[in-house]
Amino acid sequence: MANARLLAVQLLDRTFCENGFSNIVLDTALDSSGLSVQDKKFCTVLYYGVIERKITLDYIISQYCRQAKKLDITVSDILRLGIYQLLYMNSVPESAAVNESVKLAVKMRCFKFKGLVNAVLRNFIRDDKKFKLPSDRYQKLSVEYSAPVWLVKKLISEYGRDYAVSVLESSVKKPPVAVRLNNLKADEQYFRENIGDIEITAVEGIENCYRINGGDIISQPAFEKGLFHVQDTASQLCCMALAPRKNDIVVDLCSAPGGKAFTIAEIMGGTGTVYAFDLHENRVKLIRKGAERLGILNIKAAQGDALVFNKDIPQADKVLCDVPCSGLGVIRRKPEIKYKNPQDFENLPDIQYRILENASCYVKKGGELVYSTCTLSKAENDDVIEKFLENHSEFEKAELPVFFSEKFSGFKAVLSPAFYDCDGFFISKIKRVR
Repeated sequence: MANARLLAVQLLDRTFCENGFSNIVLDTALDSSGLSVQDKKFCTVLYYGVIERKITLDYIISQYCRQAKKLDITVSDILRLGIYQLLYMNSVPESAAVNESVKLAVKMRCFKFKGLVNAVLRNFIRDDKKFKLPSDRYQKLSVEYSAPVWLVKKLISEYGRDYAVSVLESSVKKPPVAVRLNNLKADEQYFRENIGDIEITAVEGIENCYRINGGDIISQPAFEKGLFHVQDTASQLCCMALAPRKNDIVVDLCSAPGGKAFTIAEIMGGTGTVYAFDLHENRVKLIRKGAERLGILNIKAAQGDALVFNKDIPQADKVLCDVPCSGLGVIRRKPEIKYKNPQDFENLPDIQYRILENASCYVKKGGELVYSTCTLSKAENDDVIEKFLENHSEFEKAELPVFFSEKFSGFKAVLSPAFYDCDGFFISKIKRVR
């Protein structure tokens, strides 16, 4: 496991220094690492675990090292790895966590910090790996759930303490894997016959949606045969909210990597047309590749700017406006998001509003539009759609399908990972009336 630990430290250094996307940083490195399958899994657990629990780990380190904030990034990452193994990985012997961390200091040429690494980890063990949380209520939640104080305050101010705590608690849990059965190619029986010993559970109330109960379903024959695509429950619900019908013309802005476009096309039974756009051509290729694997022929994927109207696209029955956002609803999948500066998100509502205005131009009279995000920020959700309705009398609120009306009132819904075991998601629906 030594090489797995070494790679984890190197990747953490890169992630925290360059603000890279964790999944891209990790996947690229693992592909060329030469590590065994077991070591790759171990490296992945360490890497994501440290990112996920960084604030908690740094707080613990600060209790044993007065100059913790002044430490070199590599030394900090070695200590984080060590504390993480001691606190969250019962399968790793304490001696291995300490000794391998000291060896890492040597391998990473941090020779003079060998003693510090050894002392911090052994002192933590001496204290039975227990630590006292801060007395301040915001700091306490910050350390307990490894969330920045600004995020803790934001969630509490917008949703109340109980709701906020449930969201924070879910943000440090392993996210479930959900898939969408491709009804154009298979029924449930044929699907089950092609996933080996992978156990699946049908998600109640969502047709063709299944939760994976462990195992690598991507490696099963069903994937190559195009019998499913991976898509979180919340994303599938977003497509349900759009409620496309057979032979509809649908426009999906900001479509890549294409999961929603695939589900929409499948709901329509392969009829009609789904125009799927993305700003970057390399991401448009992902849509085309996915549609080809699934055998979906009614998707037209092309490069397009969501802020610029395309006059060549016919007026649509349905428009999906799933805009770029802060991603605060998917922190458990992309934990590095919570370490961004909140100022980075300040311009998003303006961009989202402009995309929504452009998207509305594609909707024909009587047609409907779904505005959605994967964030829980009201500035990016409620405020944007309410502002749009105030300025556009040609649109009115539309009722969400039955699944939503049983749980939410009105034309919008907030899906929380705490209550629905899905990504945090905002969904709203409006209709052009003139």
